[in-house]
Amino acid sequence: MKSLAQEIEGFSKGHLRKQSTRVTTVTGRKLIETRNGENFQMADDSEQDGDEACGFVQDLRLDLQVGTIRPFLLLCESSQDAAHDIDTLKKCKVTHVLNVAYGVENAFPEVFTYKTVTILDLQETDITSYFPQCFEFINHASQQDGMVLVHCNAGVSRSASVVIGFLMYQEKMSFEEAFRTVKSARPHIQPNAGFMNQLKNYQP
Repeated sequence: MKSLAQEIEGFSKGHLRKQSTRVTTVTGRKLIETRNGENFQMADDSEQDGDEACGFVQDLRLDLQVGTIRPFLLLCESSQDAAHDIDTLKKCKVTHVLNVAYGVENAFPEVFTYKTVTILDLQETDITSYFPQCFEFINHASQQDGMVLVHCNAGVSRSASVVIGFLMYQEKMSFEEAFRTVKSARPHIQPNAGFMNQLKNYQP
């Protein structure tokens, strides 16, 4: 098992997936920004013209959706926004927060009980090695009649994998059943390929 420091040291932009983003400049010009590892390209987006190219719209709304997995277990629907919104946390009666993100600080340590388990969203990361401490925290909170919110950075890979693994461990579910359960509460989950293989082979 690699340490977190070793994983960070071995991380490079080459691990990043190819990403394309549509960018609208302040003049209304549409561009496609493409990043693939160390490479970067910018090109005109010819699909957008006419009236659609005359404005600039930026969506700054917070994504505060939370999916209920169990009466004591919640999963952030997408980003870490919910974990940083005190009103959402109180509305959901959260008492404990499991933070498995990288570089995301705990927002309200004076209000909630936190557990930080820094996990990198890389296929080679051994996520199952982090399960025992995560599951212990969730079980401890549930035994205290607490409510646990699990979050990472984007809410699709690390946190989802931890919750899937927890259901397999705690409720003896198969991978398929646990995956369906979490996906029904959080439709956009997408553990990376390495995590998926580990979960399929996980034997609690």
